[in-house]
Amino acid sequence: MSKLEELIKEFCPNGVEYVKIGSVVNYEQPSKYLVKKADYKEEYSTPVLTAGQTFILGYTNEMNGIYNASKDSPVIIFDDFTGAFKWVDFPFKVKSSAIKFLKANEKRAMLRYIFHVMGNINLTSTEHKRLWIGIYSELQIPLPALPVQREIVRVLDSFTLYSAELTAELTAELTARRKQYEFYRDKLLTFSQNDFEWTILEKIAVYTNGKGHENNVNEKGKYILINSKFVSTKGEVIKFVDEQFSPIYQNEFAMVLSDLPNGRALAKCFFVLEDDRYTVNQRICKISNINEKILPKFLFYYMDRNKYFLAKDNGVDQTNLSKDYVLQMPIPVLPLAFQKRIVYVLDNFDAICSDLGIGLPAEIEKRQKQYEYYRDKLLSFQN
Repeated sequence: MSKLEELIKEFCPNGVEYVKIGSVVNYEQPSKYLVKKADYKEEYSTPVLTAGQTFILGYTNEMNGIYNASKDSPVIIFDDFTGAFKWVDFPFKVKSSAIKFLKANEKRAMLRYIFHVMGNINLTSTEHKRLWIGIYSELQIPLPALPVQREIVRVLDSFTLYSAELTAELTAELTARRKQYEFYRDKLLTFSQNDFEWTILEKIAVYTNGKGHENNVNEKGKYILINSKFVSTKGEVIKFVDEQFSPIYQNEFAMVLSDLPNGRALAKCFFVLEDDRYTVNQRICKISNINEKILPKFLFYYMDRNKYFLAKDNGVDQTNLSKDYVLQMPIPVLPLAFQKRIVYVLDNFDAICSDLGIGLPAEIEKRQKQYEYYRDKLLSFQN
């Protein structure tokens, strides 16, 4: 018999009581803790929270009206319109008046137990109406004795901690591999002016600016829109459009021309592997009609986040690469055998990083499903 089973037998001999969640959870309105201005900056100290997926909207320097949550005095923030919720154990402010602050009646319930139970409640809403008072607080939840709650929390928190540690290890591995890739890429693509013949991009390829597609976006559209978000996330964030205003074809590539100071998207490139699939948005350029002396994939790797372009980022202003500047980029003309070898090595490194990048979210999803499985088991009491 497990420790949990022993505790249930000892403290709940007649079965587990079910109560309305509102009878053991109190709420506070957020009016005292609303941020006055959405002037968020990274250097400010107080996070502004939402209960949704974003969680931290930004940071404020406002000193008054801070909710002083802590490890010893945590709180659950609850979105009264969507049913989304988050555990918070640090000082914060909120932006939305729809947020409610939830605390447990500690004589009957542990807040952390309530948090895990709420994860088992499948209630969301797309309607613009309040949920807590009329609906959510009326839901019945199992409420075993406090010693049983503590053991359930211990088991589920241990599993959550293990998952977080594993995710951190996998993330660190992926970061290390990417840094290793960038190191070898820079080494392989650094050439002396005296070692090879040099030319400029204008003489070996055609540059074309993309066109605006904003009014053509359709989630059921046929074509993938190559914009800065698509390129910087390696295709994870996708918009579809109905028409190709600026088509791009196999063995051509796109490059991001504009980004915020110190951004990660500037001069990031995307290599196209199939026809009739993509179209290029404004503030993105297309590189095509590449001279036969240059392998398209080699030129892609050489231009991708090249220091020639990154030097235009002054760390203060928005960076916009001009057509003339891009076309004047110096390009080494290596023997094709050298180019093929470099492409081969970088393709393999990129494949390793991509495999890890795919494996990481898959592993996170797997751990989340395992947690949900055990949470469901632990919170299903047979009376």
